[in-house]
Amino acid sequence: MAASLLGRDKRSTAASLKAECSRQDGRGVQLLGELLDSVLSPERAVAEAEVIEWCKSLMAGGESFDDFCKMVRGYDNATLCGLVWTANFVAYRCRTCGISPCMSLCAECFNAGEHTGHDFNMFRSQAGGACDCGDSNVMRESGFCKRHRFATSSNIPSVPNELMMMPEHILPRVILHLIQHLRDGYNEPDSDPATERDLQKTLQQMEPLISLLEDLTKMGGAMRSILTRVLTNHQIYKDLCSGDLCTGEKAYTKKNYEKYLTALKGSGLVSSEERSVTSVLDQMAGASNVTILGATAGTGQMDSSDEEEQDGSQGVGKRKRVKLSNSTKDSSIMDILKHKCFLEELLFWTVKYEFPQKMVTFLLNMLPDQSYKIAFTKTFVQHYAFIMKTLIKSHESDTMSNRIVHISVQLFSNEELARQVTEECQLLEIMVTVLLYMMESCLIKSELQDEENNFHVVVNCGEPLLKNNTYWPLVSDFINILSHQSVAKRFLEDQGLLQMWMNFVSFFQGMNLNKRELNEHVEFESQTYYAAFAAELEACAQPMWGLLTHCKIRETQEYTRTVVRYCLDALQDWFDAINFVDEPAPNQVTFHLPLHRYYAMFLSKAIRCQQLDLDSLLPDQEMLMKMMVHPLQIQASLSEIHSNMWVRNGLQIKGQAMTYVQSHFCNSMIDPDIFLLQICASRLDPDYFVSSVFERFKVVDLLTMASQHQNAALDTEHERSMLEGALTFLVILLSLRIHLGMSDDEILRAEMVAQLCMSDRTHSTLLDLIPENPNPKSGIIPGSYYFETMLSAVADFKAPVFEPGGSMQQGMYTPKADVWNQEFDPIMVILRTVYRRDVQSAMDRYMGFLKQTGKFSGTPWPPYRERAPLNPSYKGLMRILHCKTLHIVLFTLLYKISMDHQNMSEHVLCMVLNLIELGLDNLPEETAEEEEMFGEERCSDSWFHGTNIATNLHHIINYVRVRLPETAPEVTREAPASTSSDTSSFMQNSNTAQVFSLVAERRRKFQEIINRNSGSAIQTAAVRPKTSKWTAPNSTPQFTTTILEIRESMLSLLIKLHHKLSGKQNSYYPFWLEDSESTSRLDPMQQIHGDGITAIERILLKTAARSRQNKCSIEEICRKVAPPVPPKKSNSADKKALDKEERRQKARERQQKLLAEFASRQKSFMETAMDFESPDSDVAMDVGSTEQPDSETVYDCVICGQSGPSTEERPTGLVVLLQASSVLGHRRRSTEPKKLPTSDEEQIYPEDTCGTAHDVRITDLQQYFKDSSCLQSVSIGWEGGVYVQTCGHTLHIDCHKSYMESLRNDQMLQSFSVDKGEFTCPLCRQFANSVLPCHPEKSEEKSIWSPYNSKSLLTLIKEVEEQQEQLGMFPPITNLSKEMESVMKDIRSATQKKYIDYGKTPGSPDNDFLFMYSVARLNLELELVHRGGNLCLGGASATTKRSCLNQLLHVLAMHMRLFRIDSAYNPWTRLTQLTQVTDYGICDDEKPEVPLLYRDVSSLLLILVLTMPQELHKEHFTCIVKVLYNLLYTQAVATLSFRFSEEERAAWKNSGKLKQTMCNSDKSWEVLLSHIICELSKGRLYSASNTGQVSMLGTNIWSPQSIEYSIQQFCLPFLRITSLLQHHLFGDDLPSCQRTEEFGMLASYLGLLLPCLQSNDEFCISACLDWPIAALDLISQWCLEVTTSAESHSEQVTNLLVQDPQWSLPCLLQLPENYNTIFQYYHRKACVHCSKVPKDPALCLVCGTFVCLKGQCCKQQSYCECVLHSQNCGAGTGIFLLINASVIIIIRGQRFCLWGSVYLDTHGEEDRDLRRGKPLYLCSERYKVLEQQWVTHTFDHINKRWGPHYNGL
Repeated sequence: MAASLLGRDKRSTAASLKAECSRQDGRGVQLLGELLDSVLSPERAVAEAEVIEWCKSLMAGGESFDDFCKMVRGYDNATLCGLVWTANFVAYRCRTCGISPCMSLCAECFNAGEHTGHDFNMFRSQAGGACDCGDSNVMRESGFCKRHRFATSSNIPSVPNELMMMPEHILPRVILHLIQHLRDGYNEPDSDPATERDLQKTLQQMEPLISLLEDLTKMGGAMRSILTRVLTNHQIYKDLCSGDLCTGEKAYTKKNYEKYLTALKGSGLVSSEERSVTSVLDQMAGASNVTILGATAGTGQMDSSDEEEQDGSQGVGKRKRVKLSNSTKDSSIMDILKHKCFLEELLFWTVKYEFPQKMVTFLLNMLPDQSYKIAFTKTFVQHYAFIMKTLIKSHESDTMSNRIVHISVQLFSNEELARQVTEECQLLEIMVTVLLYMMESCLIKSELQDEENNFHVVVNCGEPLLKNNTYWPLVSDFINILSHQSVAKRFLEDQGLLQMWMNFVSFFQGMNLNKRELNEHVEFESQTYYAAFAAELEACAQPMWGLLTHCKIRETQEYTRTVVRYCLDALQDWFDAINFVDEPAPNQVTFHLPLHRYYAMFLSKAIRCQQLDLDSLLPDQEMLMKMMVHPLQIQASLSEIHSNMWVRNGLQIKGQAMTYVQSHFCNSMIDPDIFLLQICASRLDPDYFVSSVFERFKVVDLLTMASQHQNAALDTEHERSMLEGALTFLVILLSLRIHLGMSDDEILRAEMVAQLCMSDRTHSTLLDLIPENPNPKSGIIPGSYYFETMLSAVADFKAPVFEPGGSMQQGMYTPKADVWNQEFDPIMVILRTVYRRDVQSAMDRYMGFLKQTGKFSGTPWPPYRERAPLNPSYKGLMRILHCKTLHIVLFTLLYKISMDHQNMSEHVLCMVLNLIELGLDNLPEETAEEEEMFGEERCSDSWFHGTNIATNLHHIINYVRVRLPETAPEVTREAPASTSSDTSSFMQNSNTAQVFSLVAERRRKFQEIINRNSGSAIQTAAVRPKTSKWTAPNSTPQFTTTILEIRESMLSLLIKLHHKLSGKQNSYYPFWLEDSESTSRLDPMQQIHGDGITAIERILLKTAARSRQNKCSIEEICRKVAPPVPPKKSNSADKKALDKEERRQKARERQQKLLAEFASRQKSFMETAMDFESPDSDVAMDVGSTEQPDSETVYDCVICGQSGPSTEERPTGLVVLLQASSVLGHRRRSTEPKKLPTSDEEQIYPEDTCGTAHDVRITDLQQYFKDSSCLQSVSIGWEGGVYVQTCGHTLHIDCHKSYMESLRNDQMLQSFSVDKGEFTCPLCRQFANSVLPCHPEKSEEKSIWSPYNSKSLLTLIKEVEEQQEQLGMFPPITNLSKEMESVMKDIRSATQKKYIDYGKTPGSPDNDFLFMYSVARLNLELELVHRGGNLCLGGASATTKRSCLNQLLHVLAMHMRLFRIDSAYNPWTRLTQLTQVTDYGICDDEKPEVPLLYRDVSSLLLILVLTMPQELHKEHFTCIVKVLYNLLYTQAVATLSFRFSEEERAAWKNSGKLKQTMCNSDKSWEVLLSHIICELSKGRLYSASNTGQVSMLGTNIWSPQSIEYSIQQFCLPFLRITSLLQHHLFGDDLPSCQRTEEFGMLASYLGLLLPCLQSNDEFCISACLDWPIAALDLISQWCLEVTTSAESHSEQVTNLLVQDPQWSLPCLLQLPENYNTIFQYYHRKACVHCSKVPKDPALCLVCGTFVCLKGQCCKQQSYCECVLHSQNCGAGTGIFLLINASVIIIIRGQRFCLWGSVYLDTHGEEDRDLRRGKPLYLCSERYKVLEQQWVTHTFDHINKRWGPHYNGL
């Protein structure tokens, strides 16, 4: 039966089957089943077209499939968009409307929604995604588009049963068919690439079938619900997959089922093989609780399999293992998968085949169906472990990662769904277990601390899993679900999970250990640190921030307590595992301490938000001391790295130090570390803490009163920077308030100020540099209102400045003056600088501000800032400032600085003063009592009695016992006789202050406490062996102990330092002694800005104010007038060492001065020599000296430096750049620029461009007239003409040749091609490619030129004619003439052949002749354009001063004089006398000459001027101009007559006839107009023209004034060009005038108009006419030429005769205001050639052509499309806007450069590659700069970064 059905028509079969099925007897269903057995037979190819067609027809049930689709869509009840996209799709994200940070919208929904003023951005999807429009779980309803805002399923009718009956029967079989083939085609992939190819082949075969399913999902809700039923129904799956079909006798299905079972075997998280070998997961019962076995010696539970061998080395030792306990919640995490429905098996195969894109898209397209979404999410979670296991093994882990996240982000962003699967499917347990399993595979033994007895294991950052970020999808999902409060709450409540998580985090604790290389430079610099930092940030820190977000209120206190408890347990385990006692191993550092950071951050949150008691969360003192060690080690190592002590470890160690403090990492790394140290400092004994700091920084030995010492731990050159590091660290520790009480607002403000003080910043840079809470739900979102408000409070916006030659500046934010004044905090700057130079930059900017505002003129010190009050919990931190150890250090350092000991610096003093001042600002409450107690004992002879800094400041230290080398100067000095006995008694009583003896004792005491507390077997005698450094053992014989007489207090040292810094004795005098008022008269904080003197004065003032005793001490010290006596120096070498710092400072100042001077010289040179960008500037270089007009021009050679004239034998030349230009060809008639099309309706037509118009004209002329005549009637070069420009510098041509030779031999990589003659000017470095010889000028020639001459016009005409008849002379062969020929070749080769050959016989002399005078024309026209299109400004503009036109005309004239125009065809005769007009009809084979009225007058002018056989006299030039003006005027009137209507012509004809008898009638335009109309009417020319000629001035009535104006406008372009030519030939300056006076001024300048007439406002333009013979006769002759030839081309007469010489200035296309308009239209637009959407679409901004950048599809003869277009459109210059990047690239010949962008965001910033995706708006100033560079041909000079494109763009 089925076989017979197969042969029938599909539609009719489907219809009859549908009818059968609708009956109740079940026969139809049976028939359908049989047919499907045949159609979907497994033996057939899976998706052959026939199968697909049958499926479609059967589902449609007799309808056509398209009609069926439409019908089903009518019942679409979906309220979500759900559009699924793949990688690289452009989508939008609106933070204002989003509830989930992962929310995204397709372009259609975004544009149809209301997002104006929202914080949104466009982005290019990396992994793919789906549109969330309509989903209120993910976004607010206000952001829905119009389609989905009001979409409800209530008004959609229910689906009729018969419509969906057939799909219900057919779809289960289709999906089974798909699954069977997936089973059949699968083979386990191994290392054999053939297997992978087989899998790809299977997928390709199935594509049509999956596409069919995808099409079904797009039919809407009705079809999706059917699919959902089929995919999720357990019974259907059981019947089809487990019933007879699979286990029956059919061999195929049996084999098929067995393949499926085999594939399932490996689906458990741990396969049976792994279980037996590694026992990573000891018990397969499945569990939710993982603990890490204590790896101590006492642990006996480990079996032998734990001691694995790695890399053939010794066993790893007792390696930490994950043990799964028996508290089973769900065994499914570990077990082999079991499938109950199609959906589960389909996902299983999707994973097995590594997420093929088509399958992913199909599964995601179904998500708008809610019941499917729930089922699919559960299925996804069920397979989660299996997915991750497959990912680890995958070869294409990147692609697979993206596709996994593509799915998971759609499922886990929904809080309700995430909560449901967490509760029902143990999602959290699965994720943490899988993470642990993942990391297990790459654990190695930790080498931190005690390498032998270390049982800790850490991840190996070199493993591919970490290096390639393979864990990313899993961590990303984990972070995503933790952002939901209900899920995070569950995580925090589950102690087993927390313990597992801490175990996971501990794998990262101490990873990527660095060991300092002491001998040789490391051979191989490992780059694993990238992986380590990324892993800690992503796998540890981001989940931590996610959890912290939910611990904000008091109600969540318990969560915080739990996390803190588990952190401490994990830390204790870690200390035990690494066998840590109390001292870190030397020369080791790890930057990764995530357990410390978890503890610190949860503590911070507990105190700040939950008001918990800090002490209740802290461990005992011993644990605190241990916890302090490693973060402190990192701080000391940072200082070591910056001191170049780790230089042998290579650059990567610096990279680590920089990454640690970098903005994306600092708030997860350095900030928690410093906070933890602040907590330790506040709770531990301050003396112990301070001494630990100096010991860790290895500067204890330096802290001695002796002038010489020996440091066992440090080289001398590192001592200063390490001491600076230690002091700076203490200042940061005591000053920083980020976690000690600052609010979020204050933190953001401080961060912003620090970044802005280092440098002005763009908005995006600032956003990037502000450490942002990594968790997306933190509240501080980049670009939020909160951020913008703060920014506007602290910074001013500097709009981008546009200098034509400058780099493209961006909008910048700069600190307000108040910020410099009150908020600039050097401590915050030091903390946040990645590069140390940024600190100096901030200080320089601060100095600039102080000088500018007049607050301080010297070099300022970093200003001291009073700190915000501490949170009461941390008050103990200030005890550090009031401990004897610190005071001893401060006293010692003040003494050493005052005595000029080596290795003391200004920075050390600055930090010492900062610490003293911090102490004075944070005095303990018991100040008063202490003062009373110690008031009498201030001359006691040991270190300080108390701990209060206010008291200890005035305490005098008389003697100090020090150990020092016997060579030290102090040893030889004898004690004064009067005190020798005292000295001995002091020594006997041992009362003398010993350096640091106190500290040593303190540390011993602490050792005892530790030993007592720990109760372990460690003996009390194990005092640190290193403390010997503190107590100075007597073992070294060359050292001796001596007593130094000091007799100073800190106050006296401060006053001494004041004298020293000011350079004056007794410079400090307390002001209160002069003024009896109280010390409160002066506010010390008013003295913030200043140098060290100001700082000391401020401290003394505060000291006096804080304590009466100190005030008296200061007075007493100042009354002792005796100058302080420093100890005698042993030799001059010491003196030199002490002055070193001072000399350095002076050298620095000298260097600054020199640099400033050099910069100003450079600037002045640039202004004078390089101002080529601004044509309006007046400062420019003259080509030659014009001061002495009588002598020859003298040129300076910029290579050899010699000056002299250019001679025939040794010519000098101008450095020039020859480039082909089509700028003029792109001019249009309309003054409005053309708009860039942004819709299909808009088009740009090239017909109205200047280039096209001239091409059409020359073609028309060549059709009817003689070729040689045509080639002298027009100019070419509008497209592809050669423009010549110079920088104005000259050189000897022989010098140039040797310069080029040296460039050829230079091996340096140059951005230009020397072989093509390219070079840079040796002086100004401007790009050039030729040298234009300077013609030797003879001074006597100029003397005979005079503007007005007594000769009559006829005489002059005759003289010109005689000169023309002289034979063209070949110039004598000299070096000069050779170079002129050479440059002419260069000019020719500068453009393409197609722009030169216009003649019908290629390479004819006529072509050369045309090309040469056209070069002159183009250069004159371009100069006119550069002057703004008119000559109203007059003068010699900067362009002219650097113009090379004069020299160019000499070269062209020399070549053009070689041509001789046949006298029979000489236009001069026809212009000046009556000749016999030949009857063109006689000789048919030869075409006629071009009538004069068709000829271009400017071209005639250049021909006549350049072919004159000798130097042209001005009178002859004026004569030529006058003659040509007559012709031009006639052309103007003739053109005008064609604009009239028939009636107007008749009227003007008659009125002119009446005036013919008047005198001067040949100068009356009415007479001439009338005569021309008469003459042209004879040839019936007007009748041909009346067909729709458009009037030039609209349809208004022609008045005498409008006719006059029209003729004037017609003549102006010629007058401008002629005036420029005269200006260059004869050096006359052009006068300036008003726009309205331009015609009169130019006519007078050219000698057409007498000066007396020019002043008359109402002068008539015909007054300029000067006819050599009867005007009407001459005009009749010219008209006759037209009418005689008109018969052969009557339809073209009008086009040829009616000329319009006026063109608007060249300009680029007008761009839309908003970049999105361009982007949306063009980024999906198909290429016109290949009909594909280009990967990199680009737009030509000159003509609007859409091209493929780098597109191989549109390549022609190895030229890519952009390069090809640049040659066709711009003769080698192309300006392209790259649609996907918003930037412009310039192509110039063989080179290209990135120019920048003309679209900026609201902050004046570019968005290259649209990375930020913010709205961009046109910056008209930038666009004008681009346009100006195009018009002035200065791309080569202004843009510096050029590279070769190899025709590949």
